[in-house]
Amino acid sequence: MISLVLPCFNEEEVLPETTRRLTALLDRLEADGEIDPASAIFYVDDGSRDGTWGLIAAYSRQNPRVCGIKLSRNRGHQNALLCGLMTAPGEVLISLDADLQDDLEAIPRMVQSYRAGSEIVFAVRSKRETDSPLKKFTAQAYYRMLAFLGVQVIYNHADFRLMSRRTLEVLRDYGETHLFLRGLVHQLGFKTDIVEFERMERFAGESKYPLSKMLSLAWQGVTSFTAYPLRLITGAGVLVSLASLAMAAWAFCLRLFTNEALPGWASTVIPMYFLGGVQLLSLGIIGEYLAKVYESSKNRPRFHVETVCGLPFGKAGVK
Repeated sequence: MISLVLPCFNEEEVLPETTRRLTALLDRLEADGEIDPASAIFYVDDGSRDGTWGLIAAYSRQNPRVCGIKLSRNRGHQNALLCGLMTAPGEVLISLDADLQDDLEAIPRMVQSYRAGSEIVFAVRSKRETDSPLKKFTAQAYYRMLAFLGVQVIYNHADFRLMSRRTLEVLRDYGETHLFLRGLVHQLGFKTDIVEFERMERFAGESKYPLSKMLSLAWQGVTSFTAYPLRLITGAGVLVSLASLAMAAWAFCLRLFTNEALPGWASTVIPMYFLGGVQLLSLGIIGEYLAKVYESSKNRPRFHVETVCGLPFGKAGVK
């Protein structure tokens, strides 16, 4: 039995086509004897403001393969995804986006890899031809930066992956407040495999990940998995101190052995502003880590489920 987990936020435009394609895929896999007839689609409504939940509830009444999980409010893509993974039943769970950019034909290959013994199967983009030049450059720079900082992630992998029930139970033990699943899942261990696919254009609607959210997720990945930025602060402090000592020695020698020493504001103001900038940057990075410790110490729930719908939950309609 497999469950397809799809976080949704204002996906009213694309949901009908997504449901049609996923239902056809599951029907085909069942006919081929690859999956159990109880395999289903689990939409996680992350506090949508349009008619997304109404469509999910309607489909769950008409289609036994469709189930819905509605969060009490918007909790962000990573929390919505985790909610689906922790709530949906099944021997195997496959997470993907609802916008049909992930190639659905990669799913049968992921299932085959699981049958061959893989506990986690990462779907990785083979190329980035559909991305704009800016998106391609920033994505490549981001993965290189993560590698430089020591964060272990799969290059060109987002959240399209297969996980076995055993790995999900291990993931359940991680109580991190700030989620970065593409880094967290990679650290679980177990036997893994990679399936390549070509990412499609979005079928309908607008992207729910603008530049600001992408940058926020990128920073989340850095500060959640490595303390390297803190070590960079130490290194910067050492370099600035050495540069200051060298400048002091140069000024001292200039004053003693030459007549070229001229009084001026540059030698005072520029180092002052430079050191002030380094200190503010350092305090900001330290503050980010302290904020994570503070928020984690409160131990607040990462999400609340408002209602569910679908046959696996014991209801044919909305609970």
